[in-house]
Amino acid sequence: MKRREFLKGSISSGLLLSAGGFSLSSFKTSGSKHLTVLHTNDVHSYIDPFPADHPKNPNMGGVARRAALIEKIRAENPNVLLLDSGDIFQGTPYFNYYGGELEFKLMSMMKYDLATIGNHDFDNGIDGLYAQLPNATFEFVSANYDFKNTVLDGHVKPYKVFNKNGIKVGVFGLGVELDGLVDKRNSKETVYHDPVSVAQEMARILKQEKKCDLIICLSHIGYQYKNEPDKICDTKLATLTKDIDLIIGGHTHTFLDKPTILKNIEGKDVLVNQVGCYGINLGRIDFYFDEEKNIAANGKSIII
Repeated sequence: MKRREFLKGSISSGLLLSAGGFSLSSFKTSGSKHLTVLHTNDVHSYIDPFPADHPKNPNMGGVARRAALIEKIRAENPNVLLLDSGDIFQGTPYFNYYGGELEFKLMSMMKYDLATIGNHDFDNGIDGLYAQLPNATFEFVSANYDFKNTVLDGHVKPYKVFNKNGIKVGVFGLGVELDGLVDKRNSKETVYHDPVSVAQEMARILKQEKKCDLIICLSHIGYQYKNEPDKICDTKLATLTKDIDLIIGGHTHTFLDKPTILKNIEGKDVLVNQVGCYGINLGRIDFYFDEEKNIAANGKSIII
């Protein structure tokens, strides 16, 4: 693939990026391959919409509305990836009563393609998470959690490669440091590894060995920590690695109207996005690939 040189420019409520030396005027999206990436994070078992009298999020969210929106977008473009960045569990009585069964069944009905694991997904213990896997028709990826001495061994992969209309998309997962967040009785012998070194190895495999045209990191390490500037986060990850095109984040419940653009270690642009929490927003990023795999993209957050 040619070197990506993303150029910023706002269009409507989104973000326009172009690559490979194309100007915004010369890139013809009508003749290119179109991939739509939809994403959620930190839904926290919020199945129903917020009530109309809620002080912060009146009449927002809800799985049924999200499902209808996803169905409408799929009708516009059949080449869709639907991803989640973790913390699917914990937050409403639905989780307390059903233990995650309802969340996974509803995500399966919406045809999620892939998810990573957040710290709250351990809240019923690693055995509780394992017990719910049969209710998920989608897979889980986590490259920096080593599950080899747990029941999740072999059930969580480091990455997955999708082929969408001739476009190869590699997606890998990253999780937050569990120490201090998750009781050892819940995570058991799960081993956490440094996200930066793991991410760089995943990007190398997906780009060089798997020949992916687009590389996505599904992250649950947090967007940014203003009070802890040295703590690893999505914005730091973007600047310390290469070959990652998009980081879809979670954990910090950060509401972004559109993706942030940062420079990686080679001076190339990386998109970083997160859509808050509780299923209030759906992230949408449309990628367009020309015959030489140059890329243009339009990203925004859609209020549900």
